[in-house]
Amino acid sequence: MLEVRRLAAGYPGRRVLEDVTLALRPGRVLVLLGPNGCGKSTLLRTMPGLLSPLGGEVLLDGRPLGDYSPRQIARKTAYLPQSRTAPSITARRMVLHGRFPHLSYPRRCRREDYEAADRALELAGALDLADRPLPELSGGQRQKVYLAMALAQEAETLLMDEPTAYLDIRCQLETLALARRLAAEGRAAALVLHDLCLALAMADDIAVLGGGRLLALDGPEEIYRSKILERVMGVRLGRFAGPGGWRYFCELPEEG
Repeated sequence: MLEVRRLAAGYPGRRVLEDVTLALRPGRVLVLLGPNGCGKSTLLRTMPGLLSPLGGEVLLDGRPLGDYSPRQIARKTAYLPQSRTAPSITARRMVLHGRFPHLSYPRRCRREDYEAADRALELAGALDLADRPLPELSGGQRQKVYLAMALAQEAETLLMDEPTAYLDIRCQLETLALARRLAAEGRAAALVLHDLCLALAMADDIAVLGGGRLLALDGPEEIYRSKILERVMGVRLGRFAGPGGWRYFCELPEEG
């Protein structure tokens, strides 16, 4: 389990977050919500050690993150950033980068690594892109490949920063359904999303960030009823009953 306790996070000379405590639990999907610049991505990058904490601590399976090597962390925690460069290699070759934590030096991919890469491509809906060069792919297609690379690590915890960026609505829903599937298999997932309605519909837990703080951490029903998202995001949220559960919508508040 990956958790932070009284975490302060940010950059040299600039603290973005203070006093954040939360845990990513196996079998659950946590969604981070909040306005632009509130520290969602900073928090996500600090959790696997890509940024050093400015205070507090990060624990992995109950031990300080500093007790682990980068390779050990990468075996347990996979991170999907907002964006990546597109080197002139095929999609399959890019996904094989996700197998590096499982390889000794010099890195020579084995048959099982190619099989894991193809399984990840299939899960991400990108197996048909395997032999295509990355620069030839659209933004949405590349996003599927990067997701597959994270999946290929076969880590217990998956951290995804705006995984639905560039994706059409069907692919967005498929990506979120995949996060739920991974949680059902016993993994933990944390996602940064900007779509409040999708977050409320699919998350197990929601963390609301704002003003450099963790303002709320609760289930979707409690978060909705508290109206914290309306106050923080400056919108009006509503919902109606639909097949299989609530359907959410948001709109600008009425003036006056």
